[in-house]
Amino acid sequence: MEITGLKRQEIDRRVAYYLDVMGLTKWAHAHPNHLSGGMRQRVAIARSLATEPQVLLLDEPFGALDSYTRSLMQDFLLDVWRRTGATVLMVTHDVEEAIFLSQRIYVLSSHPGRVKRELRVPFGADREASIRRTESFLDLRDEIKALLLSEVEEG
Repeated sequence: MEITGLKRQEIDRRVAYYLDVMGLTKWAHAHPNHLSGGMRQRVAIARSLATEPQVLLLDEPFGALDSYTRSLMQDFLLDVWRRTGATVLMVTHDVEEAIFLSQRIYVLSSHPGRVKRELRVPFGADREASIRRTESFLDLRDEIKALLLSEVEEG
């Protein structure tokens, strides 16, 4: 992936910014085989964000991260969404992550893979990690888990 149409100084600024945000500045010149799986995942996210896309497609973007780094990256992605207004389409199997980061959640059936249910998330862009303890968050989590469980039982 290459950033085109920008001056070298702007490219260097973006690279430095995203390396810093991802906590990777001291590994900026490391070869990929010297990075952990989680670090490589953060590099991939940083590379995607550095192009400042209007649409960001993510498939289990935080799956390889430890819980602390995962939480930091979720907060960071929420901030990116708030600042840029980019459309983010994310596939995740983590129900709580889906609720925390989404405006809409699509629960898919397993066979065939179709939209089983669309759920609107009742939290605004200014959400904080503390919403995870609210009754409405927990109710939505339970509703989604029941949908997923019914899918397993039907399958």
